[in-house]
Amino acid sequence: MEGIYLVHLMVMVLSLGLLAGALCQVDDGSDNETTAVYIITLKQAPASHYYGKLRKNTNVFKHGVPRNPNQFHNRRDNSRSNWSSSSYVARVHDSLLRRVLRGEKYLKLYSYHYLINGFAVLVTPEQASKLSRRREVANVALDFSVRTATTHTPQFLGLPQGAWVKAGGYETAGEGIVIGFVDTGIDPTHPSFADDISLNSYPVPSHFSGVCEVTRDFPSGSCNRKLIGARHFAASAITRGIFNSSQDYASPFDGDGHGTHTASVAAGNHGIPVIVAGHCFGNASGMAPRAHVSVYKALYKSFGGFAADVVAAIDQAAQDGVDVLSLSITPNRRPPGIATFFNPIDMALLSAVKAGVFTVQAAGNTGPSPKSMSSFSPWIFTVGAASHDRVYSNSIILGNNVTIHGVGLAPGTDEDTMLTLVSALHAVNNETTVTTDMYVGECQDSSNFNQDFIKGNLLICSYSIRFVLGLSTIKQAVETAKNLSAAGVVFYMDPFVIGFQLNPIPMSVPGIIIPSPDDSKVLLQYYNSSLERNETTKQITKFGAVASILGGLKANYSNSAPKVMYYSARGPDPEDSFLDDADILKPNLVAPGNSIWAAWSSLGTDSVEFQGENFAMMSGTSMAAPHIAGLAALIKQKFPSFSPSAIASALSSTASLYDNNGGPIMAQRAYANPDLNQSPATPFDMGSGFVNATAALDPGLIFDSSYDDYMSFLCGINGSSPVVLNYTGKNCLSYNSTINGTDLNLPSITIAKLYQSRTVQRSVTNIAGNETYKVGWSAPYGVTVKVVPARFSIASGERQVLSVFFDAIMNSSIASHGRIGLFGDQGHVLNIPLSVIVKVTYNTTTNG
Repeated sequence: MEGIYLVHLMVMVLSLGLLAGALCQVDDGSDNETTAVYIITLKQAPASHYYGKLRKNTNVFKHGVPRNPNQFHNRRDNSRSNWSSSSYVARVHDSLLRRVLRGEKYLKLYSYHYLINGFAVLVTPEQASKLSRRREVANVALDFSVRTATTHTPQFLGLPQGAWVKAGGYETAGEGIVIGFVDTGIDPTHPSFADDISLNSYPVPSHFSGVCEVTRDFPSGSCNRKLIGARHFAASAITRGIFNSSQDYASPFDGDGHGTHTASVAAGNHGIPVIVAGHCFGNASGMAPRAHVSVYKALYKSFGGFAADVVAAIDQAAQDGVDVLSLSITPNRRPPGIATFFNPIDMALLSAVKAGVFTVQAAGNTGPSPKSMSSFSPWIFTVGAASHDRVYSNSIILGNNVTIHGVGLAPGTDEDTMLTLVSALHAVNNETTVTTDMYVGECQDSSNFNQDFIKGNLLICSYSIRFVLGLSTIKQAVETAKNLSAAGVVFYMDPFVIGFQLNPIPMSVPGIIIPSPDDSKVLLQYYNSSLERNETTKQITKFGAVASILGGLKANYSNSAPKVMYYSARGPDPEDSFLDDADILKPNLVAPGNSIWAAWSSLGTDSVEFQGENFAMMSGTSMAAPHIAGLAALIKQKFPSFSPSAIASALSSTASLYDNNGGPIMAQRAYANPDLNQSPATPFDMGSGFVNATAALDPGLIFDSSYDDYMSFLCGINGSSPVVLNYTGKNCLSYNSTINGTDLNLPSITIAKLYQSRTVQRSVTNIAGNETYKVGWSAPYGVTVKVVPARFSIASGERQVLSVFFDAIMNSSIASHGRIGLFGDQGHVLNIPLSVIVKVTYNTTTNG
C-alpha cells in the first residue's frame, strides 16, 4: 500500500464558493437504496467563463464572511461580492430543484458556480431523468469513485546548482506561487510547512483569496504564511453513510499521511532533518521550497472518495487563485461515453486551465500493461514514475561466507562478530505450537516464544502475504525481537509471495528483509543444515548457523537511473472505453516517484511501518506528480505570463532521454523481477522523457495551445457536439473549424492511424534571444518523415511554423517511434517525440 495504493475519494460541504444547499426533509423510514449522487450541469456558463483571468483580481472573487464566524480562519480582508454571486447561483439551483421535484425528497450536496455552473444532488434515477429533460439542464452525470494513484531528488534533478540558482537560491525558489493539492489533507504542525524558518519577508500572494477551516482537529492558527489555505470536502461520501468523522477527520487534517507527503515533495521547506526510527537520513526539501500551499482534502483513508467531491475541490481551488493544481488521483474506471475526455473531473480541469491554472495529475499505478493510462486529456499534464540514483542496500553474511542482499533501513550488527541464527519456529514456548498458531513464524507476539533461546541471537521470521495485506507488520516483529532481547531480526520471504516489491522499511534494531524467495531458500538451507539434533529425540541441541548483518542505513548513489517503474501506467492514451487509441501522447513525462522521502502526518495511518514518524518513504506516480507541480511553480515564478500549455511545453520539450550513465532510459516491463525484464523506454512509457529541471527554466522555444484549441479538438470528436454543449455551454458551430489530437500544438506528435500520408504542423514561439535552429529527425519504423524548414532563424518573440510530412511505407499495427530535434546555436535543445501506431500504405493488407 505504501504510496502505490487505491483510495476511493470523497468530499465535504464546508465551502463558501461551493455552497451546501438546504437539506430537504427525509422520512426516517424512506427507502434510499435506489438513490445515487448525480452531477447536474446547467447550460448557463459558470463565473470563470465570464470573467476568465479576473480570478486573479482579489476584488472580484473572494470568499465572504461565513454564516458561522468560527467556521473559517482567514487573516486577509475579504470582499462580500463573491459571497453574493455564489449565493445567487445557489438560490437558482435550489429554485430549479423545487420546481422540478415539487414535493419530492432529495438532498443537494454542492452548488458549483466557478468552473462549472451546476450542482451535485442525491436523487433517484427517475428524478435524475426529470432533471435531464429540463431546458436549463445541459448534462446529468452519475457520480463515480476515484483513487490515488524528498531528501535526495532535488540533488538528482540538479536544483541546487541549476533551477534554484536561476530562481535566486532556495530561499526564494517558488516565492509568490500558490500550489493547490487535492489529496488527503495536511498536518499543519509539520516543520515542512512552518513559515518562520527564514528571516526574509514571506508575504501571502495578493491574488490568492482562500481561507482555512477551523475545527477541533484544525484549530485557529493552523495556517500561516506558508500554508495559506485549507478545506475539506466529503458531502458525497456522507450521503452514502460511510464517513466516520472520528477516523477520517472532518477537517483538513491529514489522518492518512499521503497528502502531507505530496505537499512536502512539491513545496516543503528546505533543510528539514529526516529522522526515522531514531536514524538520520539527511535533510528534506520540496522542489519549490518557498512556494505557498493550499490544500483541498478530498481523499480519506477508510473509504477514499467520489467525483462530486473532487469537482467541488477543483472548483474551489481555481476560485481561490491557485497557480498550480496537483492531483494524485485517477478514476477507478475509464469514463463511459464517446470519449474518455468527457468526464466531470477532466472537464472541470479544462475550465481551470482556461482560468490559468496549470494542472498536474498522476498517471496511475496500473502499469506496465499498454493502455493502462488513467489520465487522459491533453490539457492535463500527466506524470509517470521513475527511479532515481539513490538506493538503500542491506546484506547479511552467513557463516559459510555466502552474502545475501536484502532491504531494510536498519543498523548492522558488530561487523567483527558472527551471531547465532535462531528460527522463530524453533524458539516457541511450551504453550505454543505451529498447530495452535500457524502464523507464529511471523513473530507478531513475544509471548509465544522462549526468551532463553532468542536472547542475544538473530531471530529469523517469515514474511508472508499477511504483511502485504497489513495483517502482520515489520514494526510488530521488531517489537517482539526487542522484548525478547534479540540482537537483531532476519526476515525471509514466504515462497507464496511471488515478485512482491519491497520499499526499504525502517527498523530500530539490526535487521534485514530478504525479498527473493530463492535467496530465502539459501538462508534456510544453511540454517537447517547447521542444526545439531539428538539422534533419538530429534530435539535441537545446538543452533549452529551464524551470521552478521551489514546494515542498510547508508545510501548508495551509483544506481543506474532513471528507469520507468513497472507500476507506472503506460500509453497509448485510450480515447474511449473500447480502448481505441487517441492522437494524444500520455504520459507527458516521468519524474522521480520511487522510494521518495517526504513529510508524514503525525497521525498518518496509510503505512503502518511509518506510524508515529515525521517522514516516510513512499513510491508511486502519486509521488512523481508533485515533483512536477513544484517545478512548474519555479517556471511560473520566472515566467508569470506563461499559460498552462507553455509551462507544459517547457517541461516536455527539454526532458532528458538518457540515464546518468549516458545510456537510454530503460522501462521495467514486468511486476515480477522488474530489473530482469526491462528494455529501452518508448514515448508510451515515459512521454517526452525524464524531467530536466534546469533546462525547463530556459526552454528557448515553446509550443502554446489555448482553451479554444482544446474546444476545437473536443468538437472534432465524432458525435461530440451535444456533449461539448452539455459540459461547457459552448456550441461547436461557433468554432469555424475543428481539429483532431494530432493537430493540437503539443510538443509531441501522435498518430493513431496513418493512412498513406499526412502533414502535421507545429508552431513555436521564441521566448529567448535571437537564435538559429537546425532541425534533425529520426523516423518511426515503417514511416518516412520530412520536416520543413530544416533550418530557421527566429527573433525574440517571433513564431515559426514547422511542417512535418509523414508517409507510411509498410502496413503494420505495431506502434513505432521517432523524434524531431531542434538544435539552437545559443545552446537550446528541444525534442519532439513522434509516435505512429497503425500504418497503412496503398496496399491495405496488414502485417503484424
